[in-house]
Amino acid sequence: MVEYKTKEQKRKFYDSGEWKKLRAKIKQRDNYECQECKRKGIVSIDTNEYSESARRKKIQLVVHHIKELEHHPELALYEDNLETVCVDCHNKEHGRDFSIKKPNKWQHDERW
Repeated sequence: MVEYKTKEQKRKFYDSGEWKKLRAKIKQRDNYECQECKRKGIVSIDTNEYSESARRKKIQLVVHHIKELEHHPELALYEDNLETVCVDCHNKEHGRDFSIKKPNKWQHDERW
């Protein structure tokens, strides 16, 4: 069985044609809407915005493995284990919530 433990193994998987084809199919199945936002009654869609600085389309929706790839490699290409989510929901799911600001350690220091 294939493992997806290292960055290189995961990158090889996510760069594969098989994954890219399935990812497009899942986004279409989910009507290009974030399924997590949808459960909350919010509509979050792909707006096809273009990033001048990155010179490419802004990534707003990703296909998420419900059961993580690293722990369940047998479900890597299983459609029922995949759903379309927005980048914000995906980051929160993986503990990368950038909306939470770090406390300013200098906040109570005397200013001159």
